[in-house]
Amino acid sequence: MVMSGGGGDDPRESTGEIESVVLDWSFQNHASDILRKGRHAGSNFRRSILDGADLTEGDFSNCDFRKASMYEVDLMKSAFDGADFRGADLRKARLNLSNFRNCKFSGADLRGIRGKYAIWQGSDWWNATMDEGLQKALAKKWPRPSDA
Repeated sequence: MVMSGGGGDDPRESTGEIESVVLDWSFQNHASDILRKGRHAGSNFRRSILDGADLTEGDFSNCDFRKASMYEVDLMKSAFDGADFRGADLRKARLNLSNFRNCKFSGADLRGIRGKYAIWQGSDWWNATMDEGLQKALAKKWPRPSDA
């Protein structure tokens, strides 16, 4: 089990002085690992198994999650700006209050999630497989560029 974040006691956390630790977990099994409050921008999680992992309150901007297995992963309150989720399995993931600005979701499986309180600006969520309720909520708040 990996612990990568702080417990909120570090004063550098509020000033942004904590540096990002780039991980290469591609093609590895890290199911149920804990990356809470981790700073891992630019990391590679391609085809990794992260089922049930805790990635809450972290920075995963510009990460590669292509074809990763992320079943029931906790992504609450995290930043994934510019991340690539093409072909990823995000079924039943918890991702409310997260930022998914300019992410790629083509072929991703988002069934069983509630993500209407996340930020989806610039992301191609319509290319993912998802429940009808989420699709309607996202279409209202984050419409396709052609629908706007």
